[in-house]
Amino acid sequence: MPTITRIANDVLSIEVSSLGAEMQAVTTRDGANWLWNGDAAFWTGRSPVLFPIVGKAPDDTLLIDGKPYTMAQHGFARRREFSLASATATLCRYTLDATEDTRATYPFDFRLSVEHSLDGPTLTVAAKVENRGDVPMPFGFGFHPAFLWPLPGGDGKPHVVTLDNGAEPKRQPLENGLLSQARETSPFCKGRLVLAQGQFENDALVFPEGAGDGLTYQAEGGPALKFHFENLPNLALWTKPGAPFLCIEPWHGTAAEFGGSRELKDRPYTTVLSAGESRRFAFSVTFPV
Repeated sequence: MPTITRIANDVLSIEVSSLGAEMQAVTTRDGANWLWNGDAAFWTGRSPVLFPIVGKAPDDTLLIDGKPYTMAQHGFARRREFSLASATATLCRYTLDATEDTRATYPFDFRLSVEHSLDGPTLTVAAKVENRGDVPMPFGFGFHPAFLWPLPGGDGKPHVVTLDNGAEPKRQPLENGLLSQARETSPFCKGRLVLAQGQFENDALVFPEGAGDGLTYQAEGGPALKFHFENLPNLALWTKPGAPFLCIEPWHGTAAEFGGSRELKDRPYTTVLSAGESRRFAFSVTFPV
């Protein structure tokens, strides 16, 4: 059975599961919980970590140097038991190392570390991917946290996502879970998107470029969550129509393109680490207190 690690300060309390190093709850000192609860009626995820791919591969099969490997949507890390490497009152770090089982579907020696830490009202979730082998290692990486919609204290209020850079990034629609090569007009107006359930009838809103490195998710006239992204150039917003959550997903890597290459290294925004190299990805979110 997975184990739960709890970290806290005088403002925030966080629970993290060893299964997938996935955050299970975020509670502020007023008792409000801001994270989706994983109700199976809609979606059992809460804040999965996406590795070694983001999104789907055609027929759940990708190629690595021409050889086919089975890979489910968003990769395998979210379904694996991590080991607790360190924990303090306000920080916990979990790690996942390559095994014979992972090499059967992803033939690389890797270490994935996921760290949750607290500083006042700010939560930071950071990941480090290491290539511990002797050949170049391609991968995609992303975060997939789901926050309540409506936010606590935001019932009856319009909810808005506002990009820090004020941009109007174009949306890249999905076809059978794969990225269409078309681009659609941005739903943002001067960096502002008023959320509506109908926007998600055709799956996630994916913005491969131009969304910047920060945004605010808020109930107008009510609570706001402030996000900052590190080394995560792609953004997706997603919910299941009718579900009371919004996923704010910063990625470095996307689904394969519809009709495009099946090679992992050719997927958009794939990272390739040389032997011995590592790469860090992180997001932070500041909660109202």
